This record gives sequence, C-alpha cells and structure tokens, in this order.
Amino acid sequence: MFSPEGPSLRELAVQALSSVQRGYDLLAPKFDHTPFRTPDSVLSAVTKALARTGPYDDGLDLCCGTGAGVDVLARVCRRSVTGVDFSAGMLDVARQRVRLGVEEPRVAWVRADARALPFAPSFDLVVSFGAFGHFLPRELPGLFAQVHSVLRPGGCFVFPVVAPQRPASLGYWMLLGFDAVMRVRNAVWRPPFVMYYRAFRLGEVRDELARAGFEVELRALPEFGRRRDGSPRVRMVVARRLPD
Repeated sequence: MFSPEGPSLRELAVQALSSVQRGYDLLAPKFDHTPFRTPDSVLSAVTKALARTGPYDDGLDLCCGTGAGVDVLARVCRRSVTGVDFSAGMLDVARQRVRLGVEEPRVAWVRADARALPFAPSFDLVVSFGAFGHFLPRELPGLFAQVHSVLRPGGCFVFPVVAPQRPASLGYWMLLGFDAVMRVRNAVWRPPFVMYYRAFRLGEVRDELARAGFEVELRALPEFGRRRDGSPRVRMVVARRLPD
C-alpha cells in the first residue's frame, strides 16, 4: 500500500496515537506517498467536470492537505485560489509543492479549522477531497453551514464520492475493521483521532446539505464506469448555494 518513500509502521503508529492535527503535522512530509492522498485519476476527472461548467473566479480548497485540490482549482479559477487546513505541517508541504506560474491565479494558504472558517462570502467554488472521514456525523450541519457562509449566492460546493463497497466484498470488511479499530482506539486513548471511512453516508449528506441551504445535484464521473447494477462507481456532488 505504501511506496518506499512513505511512512514506516512506527511513524504510522505514532501518528495514530496523536491528535488529528498533530498526526498530520508528523505525516505531512510523506503524505503524498501514502494511499490517503486522493488518486490523480479522481483529481483529473473532477477537473474535467468543473472545466465544463466554469470558469470560476475564486476557489477554496477545504481541508487542502498538501494542496492536491489547489492544483484542481488553479485550472478552473481565473482570479484566486485559497487552501485552508488546520495542520501547519501539511500547509508547509503544500507551499513548497504548489508553485504556480505568473500567469496562474494567485494562491493563498490559511491555517484554520473547517468548522470555523475565517472568510466572508467571497468564493464561487469550494472543493474538498478525502477529508470528510475526519468529521463526525453530528458535525456535518455545522461544517456545511460554514461552507454556505463563505460561498457567494449561486456558488458551488463540489466533492467526489465513491460508491460504497458491497457487503460481500473484501474492501467492505477492511473498511469496517478499520472503523472498529479506530472506535476502540478512541475509547481507550486520548486525544481522539477521528478518521472513519463509513461515517459519511450520501443520503444523510444530501439531506444535511439541503437543510444548510444548498440545491444538490449528483453527476456521474464517466471515467470510472458503472457497477453491475448500472450505478456510477464515482459521483461528483454539486451543491449550489441558493439565494438568501
């Protein structure tokens, strides 16, 4: 699962026994060599889908990590791109990794908690990749309210969602086992490390987005094909902020 440049088992154990913020500070230099980074194929598919509906003026990468989503925004935003994350270590890596040319939109990096965003309604597009496992279901209403508050009316909140594993698959049981281990860890060890792969359920997410003032649309990403029942393997959620 990990390249030779990735973290050792000991480094992963230290991370897992830290807080989420401290854990990602420690993991940051090697994060892009782990399977936790959003695959390039997903980033590319979302970029293509956004290019068909853009261009946009100002974009925000929510929980930007090492800046993979900033790369996406730089291709579809004309004026500015902002990456926000609460890990100083991840932001340091992002600053070094993402170096856009003079003809690209200007880039800013902000350290902040996604649950308390320090922005006015100044974005046309907010994206997020692979971050929602770090939020408990009860935190989603507040998170979506924050995203709503930083979007201009008509602006979009966009993120990809992979179809859930089927109960008969190995992947389903691996994710179930991972979540079980994390729950035990958080029951016996402090500070907690919130990362649950099966806590972000699309039906509940759509309902919470609607309650937060979004109009929600699901768009299939055709690059990933369809499952046997005809449903898309990967979808892009497009939540548009409704006028006040």
